[in-house]
Amino acid sequence: MKPFSSLQYIRFLCLTLTGVLFISACILQTTSFADIYRYEDSEGVIHFTDAPTHKKFKIFLRDLRKDRKLRTHFRIASANPQQFEHLITKASEKYGVSASLIRAVIKAESGYNPQAVSHAGAGGLMQLMPGTAKHLKVTDRFDPGQNVDGGVRYLKFLLDTFRGDVSLALAAYNAGLSKVAKYGGIPPYEETRTYVSRVLSYMR
Repeated sequence: MKPFSSLQYIRFLCLTLTGVLFISACILQTTSFADIYRYEDSEGVIHFTDAPTHKKFKIFLRDLRKDRKLRTHFRIASANPQQFEHLITKASEKYGVSASLIRAVIKAESGYNPQAVSHAGAGGLMQLMPGTAKHLKVTDRFDPGQNVDGGVRYLKFLLDTFRGDVSLALAAYNAGLSKVAKYGGIPPYEETRTYVSRVLSYMR
């Protein structure tokens, strides 16, 4: 057998690496059932885990099946709701929004999962979009305190805009203020109508 030339060796390495990456991707697609988080430390070392131990870990690979279930069935509950109760009470008193409404929105939006991310990019307990979070001066959407405070502040704005009409405020929270204005009421979207109905049912 003739020895590899430098060019042949490089090609061999590239083909081998491609094969390894392809196999790894297949394994992840078929056997992974958890989100993968990534963190680069001060020395430039990159760490991956499915069980982050601090807030510096950020989502690298989202479990698409879990995310889809979250947005369609709203049943993921990866944390004890009671651990966020003090944040809900504080925001309720600060903005004058019903605590039961806040709880219902959190349950419908994220199932009390502070790391939840939707297919559209909304994140955290109250599922704030990046643009909305920036407008609300929320610097970390995955920090429960900031997320709840910002989400409730936005909810208060919507309630004031619609003169206390909870259904319209929820529709705007889900589909956007412009959509509610466009249709003069709850938009004719199945997702939005299901969302409003679900949140109201959680309040009972």
